[in-house]
Amino acid sequence: MSEAARQESDDIATLAKGGRTNFFGFLIRLAARLPFLFIAGRYYGAQALGAFAYAVIVIEFAAQIATLGLKRGLAQQLATSDQPHVCIVLDAMVAAFIASAAASAVLILVPQAMFPHGGIHGADWLLPLVIFAIAGADVALAALAYQHNVAATVRARAVVEPWVISIAAGLGLLFFPIEDGGRSRDGLIIAYVVSVVAGLAASLWPLYRSYGLPDGWKPHPAQLMAVARRNVPLAAADAIEWGSRRLDIAILGLFVEPYYVGVYYVAQQVASLPQKLKTSFDPILGPVITQKLSEGDRQAVARQVRQVGFWIIAAQAGIALALGIPGPAVMGLMGPNFVGGTGAVAFLLAAEVVAATAAVSEAALVYIARHRNLAISLGMIGVQAVLTIAVIATMQSMGWPQGFQAAGAAMSLMLALGLASILKARLLGRLLGAPVQGWRWPLIWAAAGATLVGFLFTLLPKRLEWLELAAGIPAILVTFGTIVWKRGFTQEDRTLFRIGKGEVREPTLPPPLGTDAEAVVRRPGVSGGSGASR
Repeated sequence: MSEAARQESDDIATLAKGGRTNFFGFLIRLAARLPFLFIAGRYYGAQALGAFAYAVIVIEFAAQIATLGLKRGLAQQLATSDQPHVCIVLDAMVAAFIASAAASAVLILVPQAMFPHGGIHGADWLLPLVIFAIAGADVALAALAYQHNVAATVRARAVVEPWVISIAAGLGLLFFPIEDGGRSRDGLIIAYVVSVVAGLAASLWPLYRSYGLPDGWKPHPAQLMAVARRNVPLAAADAIEWGSRRLDIAILGLFVEPYYVGVYYVAQQVASLPQKLKTSFDPILGPVITQKLSEGDRQAVARQVRQVGFWIIAAQAGIALALGIPGPAVMGLMGPNFVGGTGAVAFLLAAEVVAATAAVSEAALVYIARHRNLAISLGMIGVQAVLTIAVIATMQSMGWPQGFQAAGAAMSLMLALGLASILKARLLGRLLGAPVQGWRWPLIWAAAGATLVGFLFTLLPKRLEWLELAAGIPAILVTFGTIVWKRGFTQEDRTLFRIGKGEVREPTLPPPLGTDAEAVVRRPGVSGGSGASR
């Protein structure tokens, strides 16, 4: 095997290892998220869940801004600075906390932004304070991801946070009264606050073990402001990517009652599970791409994007079919009132599949065409907003039920994400001089076989709905996976499932903001362990 071929094989193995680690985290997250949705839907009710969901969206959007783009930008800071790494991480943490203080103050002064339908009381005032914990955890996990510590993210995001919120919401049933046919939303809010704080603790402990404590560190306000300025493009890209998955529910909350927002929120939580697969490759894909860009090997970058794109599309399509075909039964787990969200689930699951190409393409575009990537993202979220408002307003004028309006919001998201995938894939393909689309035709055959199997399970009588879920979902996944494995996978694809021993290479330094990938000038970072000083 030639050196180039061996290097390419190593890159694929590195991508596969990172993907395996976080895919396992996805399965844990799936198992942990369902108990919370069951408790929230069955015992708190759609009304309380809808008000809670809208408030959480506003809070998490503020936290996205407060991270100042450091989820991706911190790696560039670590790679291009000669300061001790632990000092850089602490500077980033302070910068995020300052931004969090500003965001929290605004929401405390204007709580109507979180609860547009009024009725602010009790634990509602606690919510803005969790911005500190969300932003701090994001920065800590970004620092750990730079060292390829993906397991820390899995523990914090897939184990600690979802299980804590499920347990706390269950305990809240003992302490909070019934209001308007459901429990007070205070139980959900307190459970959310506890889970976020637990996630912060689960992030800070491995950060301390990896980076240690600095000796004589002092915050530098001028450097903090420079960090914020340099990260504006990344902060905007992160906020837009996050916002595209929340804008639909934010707009919907302005047009329909909280009850329907609650139903849509459950649908969104079910459908967003496949989205986590994209993040499975984020900590690994970036360094591998930047290495090839710095070497000028754009063909290799295109191959890596196609490879990972196919993996993500295949996995998301299989999960979408497994959750979408028995959709009424899945939504019925949260209560009979939530079955009306099945149409929204179908559109949202389809949206995650069509968004996969845009997500993987962006992993390269943020380094070689970040401003054009940002422009496409801005255009996409603008199209989504216009479509969502237009569709909902049209349905209202025609007297359609609010449940249909929720499905219309999901359809608008799907169309906007599909447009972004086409534009970003074409732009990246043109810049790299090679196709980057991960789609393969055997996926059609796999989808057809899985759909047939799933349809047979939906014919079961109502009393056997549990069997539709317990046996139907695994059968759909096995059918889809078997056909893809036989007809669509190459030897390189099978690397994803080949667990072998070997060391993971040190992370490649990504290019600094404001430079093209080809013009990267690398400067060695200084490891920041205990006792480091500035």
